[in-house]
Amino acid sequence: MRDNEMTSPDVRIDESGATGVRPLLEIRDLAITFKTGGGEVQAVRNAHLTIMPGETVAIVGESGSGKSTTALAAIGLLPNNGKVSGGQILLDGEDIAHASEQRMIELRGNTIGMVPQDPMSNLNPVWKIGYQVRETLKANGRPSGPDDIAKVLSQAGLPDAKRRAGQYPHEFSGGMRQRALIAIGLSCQPRLLIADEPTSALDVTVQRQILDHLETMTKELGTSVLLITHDLGLAAERADKVVVMYQGRVVEAGPSLELLRNPQHPYTKRLVESAPSLASRRIQVAKEQGVETTDLLAPAAETVKPETFLQIQDLRKVYKLRSGLGKATDFAAVDGVSFDVRRGTTTAIVGESGSGKSTVAKMVLQLEKPTDGRILFDGVDTSALKPAELFKFRRRVQPIFQDPYGSLDPMYNIYRTIEEPLRVHKIGDQASREKKVRTLLDQVALPQSAMQRYPNELSGGQRQRVAIARALALDPEVIICDEAVSALDVLVQAQVLNLLADLQANLGLTYLFITHDLAVVRQIADHVCVMEKGRLVETGSTDEVFEAPKQEYTKALLNAIPGAKLMLPPEVA
Repeated sequence: MRDNEMTSPDVRIDESGATGVRPLLEIRDLAITFKTGGGEVQAVRNAHLTIMPGETVAIVGESGSGKSTTALAAIGLLPNNGKVSGGQILLDGEDIAHASEQRMIELRGNTIGMVPQDPMSNLNPVWKIGYQVRETLKANGRPSGPDDIAKVLSQAGLPDAKRRAGQYPHEFSGGMRQRALIAIGLSCQPRLLIADEPTSALDVTVQRQILDHLETMTKELGTSVLLITHDLGLAAERADKVVVMYQGRVVEAGPSLELLRNPQHPYTKRLVESAPSLASRRIQVAKEQGVETTDLLAPAAETVKPETFLQIQDLRKVYKLRSGLGKATDFAAVDGVSFDVRRGTTTAIVGESGSGKSTVAKMVLQLEKPTDGRILFDGVDTSALKPAELFKFRRRVQPIFQDPYGSLDPMYNIYRTIEEPLRVHKIGDQASREKKVRTLLDQVALPQSAMQRYPNELSGGQRQRVAIARALALDPEVIICDEAVSALDVLVQAQVLNLLADLQANLGLTYLFITHDLAVVRQIADHVCVMEKGRLVETGSTDEVFEAPKQEYTKALLNAIPGAKLMLPPEVA
């Protein structure tokens, strides 16, 4: 696509509000600049956005498009090197673009709530979850007793809320930590909630629960929601309007279904075509109606049954949980799980947060030891590996973790981060390693200039691309992808999935894909394992599980995929 196509002025920009009703939030000609070592960088230019009372507006766009920066400006939380250099941010008619910090403190919580993207960077690791909720309630003059805290956590979808309130962030799964952030953001019932990728770490059923709760707030309390997401299916299903940003500009905006059914700008068209939730729905309906799906991503049919490469045999993992009285009880995170992974194929493990899928991945990686059962890798029991054998095993099996904030060393620049595995395994000299790093950056769609930057200088999606490049550095045979694309915008997500598919075809790679995104599973997996509460409840080929699920739990997961209720293009509708 040519650059001039991306800046075509002939696009739909519809930001009109209801006649006679003042917008709750109105952004006019917003410009935001950042001061860097190389001079000032303009991150947002002439952005327009309107949110009416009780309305949900979604901002979509790739990493670095300016969507999160725009939201941070609206709540007065730009980094120290960032500033609003032009335009207005009108909150209920008051221009807060240059408001004092004291005024913003008054507005945050009761008037504007915030659900940030990354739970590990935004929850204090040494404070209990309940204490962090209580601090938010107290700071905004709200009742903050144990029952009030438990109610807030329950509304965000956390089970056994009173017990969870007494736990620390590291005792929560990734999805549960995100729910705790959502609880804090909703605790004071703000008039405007800024939700920056609020469900990116959640499984689809809890995602639906949380988003249903946001809709309830909108209807009952008149709360408006500014939703920042890379999931166009979710945006279309949940938002009244969608605003598309590209390179710091709003290139298209309008009613959500109208915009996604009939996108005008070339960039919006690319986003719609790359959205996995929409593609998954198109595949399903097209198959039902006999429409060709050759233009859609789908696993290739097997012509030769590949050999079993990884065997999971009656795997169990039991943890000791201590109550407030010091008594320990057994908790089976994984209970009797068995399945095979064939060489050169992709097996996806899906399920809700806490189902045990990530624990299985950690045991396969030998980061956790099984309580019972065996893991056979290429016929060898991995629990019996000696240190030298384990070192060689780690070169053959590489992870891509869910949280790019926690898995990258903040003291290493990007070059050292990606180059480190090559150095540790004594592969090549300095020149060849640098060449390899440059190649990997190209493969994950990062510029060469990123090599000298540090993780805190990158967006969440860019950090995850660095983690993926690092995993690919050793040319492994098996890659364990634990929510590896959940933090990526749809265009980069499609690029990475296509990259993984190409590598699998060319090198015979084997993938174990841990994810809550069933739309992605539909596109990339050959085999699906469904887990619930530590047990394997259903398994089969991707087509079998998606088209003829046997368990009610599996059916509930499939029905919760964002975009499942969207209007479809005429050719498959």
